[in-house]
Amino acid sequence: MPVPYRHRQLLGLTLYLLASLALIVVALLPLAPGRIGWPGPDWLLALTFAWVLRRPEQVPVLAIAAVMLIADILTLQPPGLGAALAVMATEVARQRQQRWRDQGFLVEWLRVAMLMGLMVLAERVIRTVFLVPPTLAPLPPPGQDVLRLIATIGAYPLVAGMLSALGLRRSRRGAFELG
Repeated sequence: MPVPYRHRQLLGLTLYLLASLALIVVALLPLAPGRIGWPGPDWLLALTFAWVLRRPEQVPVLAIAAVMLIADILTLQPPGLGAALAVMATEVARQRQQRWRDQGFLVEWLRVAMLMGLMVLAERVIRTVFLVPPTLAPLPPPGQDVLRLIATIGAYPLVAGMLSALGLRRSRRGAFELG
C-alpha cells in the first residue's frame, strides 16, 4: 500500500531530527579526553545539506534553524551564528536544487563545498568584526577551520551515499512519486 505524501514528509522530518540529535549527542561525548587531534568533519552540516538537496520538502527551514541552534548552544558556539549561516546556505541550496538535480554528483559536491567554505569565511569575518569575546567562544586558529572544512567536504560523499542507500535519492526532472 503506497504511503501518502504527507506521511512520507513527516517520516522524513522525524528521521532527520533523530539523526541530527544523535549526531549532536555523539559530538558531545568525550571520546578521547585530553587528546588534541585533527578536527573532524561537521557531520551535522553534511547531513543537512545532503538531505535538503535530496528531499527539500522533508526538512523545513524551521527544523534546520532549531537543530543548528541547539547544536550551537550545546557545543558552546556563539548562539545563533552557526544556525543563521546554515539556514542561509541551505536555503540557497534549496532554491537552486531543481536546477542542480540533473547535473552530476561532482557538480553538487563542488557547490556544497563552496557554500561550506563561504560559511566558514563568513563566520570568521562576523566574529572578527563584532569582536566576539574569546571567553564566550574562543575563535579557533584558521588552520583548524580549514582542516575541519576539508574534513566536512570529504565526508559529504559518505553522507550522501548513506542517504542514497537508505532510499533518499535526488529526484529527477519530471519524476513524480506516487508511493
